[in-house]
Amino acid sequence: MAETKKNRTVAQVLVECLEAEGVDMIFGIPGEETLDLMFALKESKIRFIPTRHEQGAAFMADVYGRLTGRAGVCLSTLGPGATNLVTGVADAYLDGAPLVAITGQVGTDRMQLTSHQYLDLTAMFAPITKRSKMVVCPDMVAEITRLCFKYAEWEKPGATHIDLPNDVAKMPTSCRPLKKQEFSRRYASPESIHKAAEAISKAQRPVILAGIGAVRAKASQAVTEMANRLHIPVVNTMMAKGIISMDDPYSMGTLGIPQKDYINQLFDQADLVIGVGYDIVECSPRKWNTHPMEIIDISARFTEVNRAYEPEVEVIGDITESIYQILRIAHREKEPVGAFAIARQIWEDFSQMAEDNSFPMKPARILKDIREALGEEDILVSDVGAHKIWIGRNYPCYKPNTCLISNGFASMGFAVPGAITAKILNPEKKVLAVTGDGGFMMNSQELETAVREKVPFVTLIWEDAGYGLIRWKEEEQFGDSYGVEFSNPDFQAYAQAMHCKGYRVKSAEEFLPVLQEALAQTVPSVVVVPVDYSENMALSHRLEEYFTKK
Repeated sequence: MAETKKNRTVAQVLVECLEAEGVDMIFGIPGEETLDLMFALKESKIRFIPTRHEQGAAFMADVYGRLTGRAGVCLSTLGPGATNLVTGVADAYLDGAPLVAITGQVGTDRMQLTSHQYLDLTAMFAPITKRSKMVVCPDMVAEITRLCFKYAEWEKPGATHIDLPNDVAKMPTSCRPLKKQEFSRRYASPESIHKAAEAISKAQRPVILAGIGAVRAKASQAVTEMANRLHIPVVNTMMAKGIISMDDPYSMGTLGIPQKDYINQLFDQADLVIGVGYDIVECSPRKWNTHPMEIIDISARFTEVNRAYEPEVEVIGDITESIYQILRIAHREKEPVGAFAIARQIWEDFSQMAEDNSFPMKPARILKDIREALGEEDILVSDVGAHKIWIGRNYPCYKPNTCLISNGFASMGFAVPGAITAKILNPEKKVLAVTGDGGFMMNSQELETAVREKVPFVTLIWEDAGYGLIRWKEEEQFGDSYGVEFSNPDFQAYAQAMHCKGYRVKSAEEFLPVLQEALAQTVPSVVVVPVDYSENMALSHRLEEYFTKK
């Protein structure tokens, strides 16, 4: 017999609220303080995916939010379970991925005491979430849940947190899930549209800087049309790779590596920068704003500003609609001076490096073969490290959300759990997690989750036995390195012990066929490729020499 409303517990109503929000999966690790919630989930349609570490669960929820636009949900118990969530939750918060974290908590009767595993979790999560609330009154669970999802998914999206004491979870309540409101489209003011169109029409050397907000707004087609109809080169942030296809003539590539790059010349020459969904957390404007220039910001929300990013015009509203409104008014015929030459220079530089057959392999050659192995809509999930710089700068993308990079928080350990979610959501696509040996060991335990959940993707480890990005920065600054070397296990054997396919590349010529074989497997696979990062400093010297001569 169905339970009457008066017999439903807070835990059961919370699960009903999650169902009402459209939640279809939750990532996490149960604990004593979440038992009632777990057994409420058991009776629901929601798929609970047990992970091997709460950080992995949070990254999985993070990528769920990035790819769907709906809040991913992660769950932990109190104390160390909750603290383990923090890195992934902070990543979602800064990178703008909708996420709801749920934590168990001691009973309300123990909170005034020095109590086993008790931390003030609402206070702990407050600085890294848009909203952090504890369910204290049973009849407030529905309101707290609805508001947490609303805040998480509202532009700019991010993380929110619900803390559920175990005694409250058991309490009866008669409340019901609140109705999920649809977000109404917001339109920019006609005045801002006209001002932006006028400035764009008058500009001699405009540049579009597209950011993650344009990806979230699904504005790829609009950005592409703006570039082609108004003859404006497009530079993307790392998180907006693919917002305009790399084979479009106005696609200039990616901004954001630590060094001054060829692409910075576009900004050095620009008299107008048009930020489209640009978030200063992705890439500091001080990296490109080197002289007086006019700035227009086209965004779905009010702009974060600083001294290097003060827009003369803010076009706030639906990004796609704003662009098409501007296109009805703006007019430009002049092609960008020097932009195509800069784009060719970047591509020729990469192509030359990518032909290197030496072993251990050079980064550019690895990326060339990855691009050949993956289709245009397949997904690469990048971890953080030296390889991220190469992927961000040189990996060609054709579609948005086909190269996922954490660059607001930039956390190591992101790739393996993120790739699990990407493959769950896109079973028909190839999914490749690219990680260094340092980042891999931070969440490699989630390979067991992938095997258990039957999620076949490939992890590609760039092996150099060190923290390569830090070594690169140390060598640039001090001419030497310190504290960045370590040893590795036999990754091929490690993968096989996890019941994955394991491969070790032994020559540059062998890499592509091995990667293609791994991508064809029906179980998770790990491919280890030794990498020669001497190209890091070679790139730094090449760029420094180039700009010194200029």
